[in-house]
Amino acid sequence: MSTRIAFLKGHGTENDFVIVPDPENAIDLPPAAVAALCDRRAGIGGDGLLHVVRSAAHPEAAGMAAEAEWFMDYRNGDGSIAEMCGNGVRVFARYLQRAGHATEGDLAVATRGGVKTVHLAKNGDVTVGMGRAVLPDGDVTVSVGERSWPARNVNMGNPHAVAFVDDLAHAGDLLSPPPFSPAAAYPDGVNVEFVADRGPGHVALRVHERGSGETRSCGTGACAVAVATARRDGADPTVTGTPVTYTVDVPGGTLVITERPDGEIEMTGPAVIVAEGEIDADWLEAATSA
Repeated sequence: MSTRIAFLKGHGTENDFVIVPDPENAIDLPPAAVAALCDRRAGIGGDGLLHVVRSAAHPEAAGMAAEAEWFMDYRNGDGSIAEMCGNGVRVFARYLQRAGHATEGDLAVATRGGVKTVHLAKNGDVTVGMGRAVLPDGDVTVSVGERSWPARNVNMGNPHAVAFVDDLAHAGDLLSPPPFSPAAAYPDGVNVEFVADRGPGHVALRVHERGSGETRSCGTGACAVAVATARRDGADPTVTGTPVTYTVDVPGGTLVITERPDGEIEMTGPAVIVAEGEIDADWLEAATSA
């Protein structure tokens, strides 16, 4: 390994990521290394890490290489592996465009949640085909302090519990995972969204992301919220044949979510690369072994 490792920093509605280009999957990134890089005081800082690898070079993505050249090996800020990150996909696509691996138009990106279709628009927005939502049966409850709410169980390739509240402040500080029940509903933990209405077709959320704490935005969470809100409002495009669109305010900006009659969900929003540089490999090794 060279003594320095290239990195970039980017964000989508202020959900921020360390980006590590590694086409041939040659850089070892154990959980401790990812956590060190994402540390906001001692590292670069980020809600998560986007490890950019050619699909053919990664054992988890080789089977998708015929459909998508690039694999988003996504890690949470604590170093744990996640299935999917909607804001991350947009930033990942923006990096590929910056690096000359993609141009305006459509692009396929492999993720642990499957191959995602991305559209890079001329106006700078990025639209991601997020797949279909799965709504498992069974009642779920989430709690903060003395308050509890029923939550909608929505899976967007990763698990979500969506609770509707009168005031987003009721979500508390979201530093630690909000308790939920039953435990069997989310054996590997869950992303919890607290949602308040802002007007017709318009909601706002706060989110605790599994492995990251409260974040400024969550793409899969915004999609889960749009689906849960549509069902609450009595709308199901797969039944009516009419698409449903929600504007979802997140602390870091605004996302637009559309659920189509075929069940596919599209998320549109910004993606920005803000910096690039080099990681000192000796520092990373020391931080990893500390």
